[in-house]
Amino acid sequence: MLNQKTILITGGTGSFGNAFTEYVLTHYKPKKIIIYSRDEYKQFLMAEKLNEYKDILRFFIGDVRDRDRLCRAFDGVDYVIHAAALKQVPACEYNPIEAVRTNINGAMNIIDAALDRKVKKVVALSTDKAVNPINLYGGTKLVSDKLFIAANAYSGEKEVRFSIVRYGNVAGSRGSVIPFFKKIIGEGKTELPITDYRMTRFWISLEEGIQLVIKALEEAKGGETFISKIPSFRITDLAEAMAPECARKEVGIREGEKLHEIMVTREDSAMTYEYDKHYIIYPHYNWWEESRLLPDFTVEKDGEPQVLIMHTHATESYEPYERDFYDASFNSRTTDKSMNMAAVGDKIAEQLEAAGISVIHDTTLHDYPSYNGSYDLSRETVRKYLDEYPSIKVVLDVHRDAIERESGERIAPIAEINGKN
Repeated sequence: MLNQKTILITGGTGSFGNAFTEYVLTHYKPKKIIIYSRDEYKQFLMAEKLNEYKDILRFFIGDVRDRDRLCRAFDGVDYVIHAAALKQVPACEYNPIEAVRTNINGAMNIIDAALDRKVKKVVALSTDKAVNPINLYGGTKLVSDKLFIAANAYSGEKEVRFSIVRYGNVAGSRGSVIPFFKKIIGEGKTELPITDYRMTRFWISLEEGIQLVIKALEEAKGGETFISKIPSFRITDLAEAMAPECARKEVGIREGEKLHEIMVTREDSAMTYEYDKHYIIYPHYNWWEESRLLPDFTVEKDGEPQVLIMHTHATESYEPYERDFYDASFNSRTTDKSMNMAAVGDKIAEQLEAAGISVIHDTTLHDYPSYNGSYDLSRETVRKYLDEYPSIKVVLDVHRDAIERESGERIAPIAEINGKN
């Protein structure tokens, strides 16, 4: 997807920008990568480190506050990764106007430049601190997120699509607690400062962050917020793992800090879908069409298998008749394929075949004799068919169960296998 494309990264000399640039250079063949940032010395260091790629690397000195400079830099760019921001919570609390100028006005400038220069996709990096924010950094990133999502309503007939990637603390990144603890341990000190013994934080590796951005570039239709499934753990556990021999001293929460961060608000949960390794919050606006959730493909009527019907929980049964009462003696599971999900699959296959669409219907009982491991077994079945029949466009895993939790959160009936959804 990134082969022969021009990619621009704002804040490109930071931890993420360096790692993302190296990943793209080693996994794709981009036409050009533009590093857009304010620090000439960091650009010099990055250029020296990646000297073997000098023919396709470009370094632009510029600030996201400067709309004209962004318009010049975005000329001919296919994809923009917006990583530039003022991120330190105490610094934003003390310099609120500067935080607004960079994080909010800068986002507006990115949007304007992308629309005017016909960029194809913009992925903006966000933070868990933008969810129910209590500090200025989180507040500015919340506004930034809203701006990027709403920008899709302004794109009109233009191809550009804007989306968000949200995650927590990046392990080992500049300014995070891990290098801070490492510095203290390296100095031979015997005590680690802990802001509050109860405090927890979400953590993500740079590699995981990069993969989520790649997924957003590949799949975003405009307006989505991509969120990694990442662990949250106590800072005291991190201190214990890094320096079990060190004492710990509680020093108090800094201004603008929470005890616990969250990734999705209760209100957004109704539009949040769960996938194998991430969540997606879909926008809830009148310009958003649910058809955007559908994959972009065309089912052919050429005799080659187009649809695979299978059943992770094949033994889920149903009463094949209507009546006014519930039969308490009815067995909710059965291996009788005339009364379980296999029968439903037969009916779907029959209608598709009647429409001229070639179908494979696999009736393997992946959940018999035990539910345990049924998803792993069905995944292998799907993988086998996809390898044997590359013509397959759609895989239907037919279940009886509902897919909405009590909280209202919807679980998408989609898995990623062999790089396909």
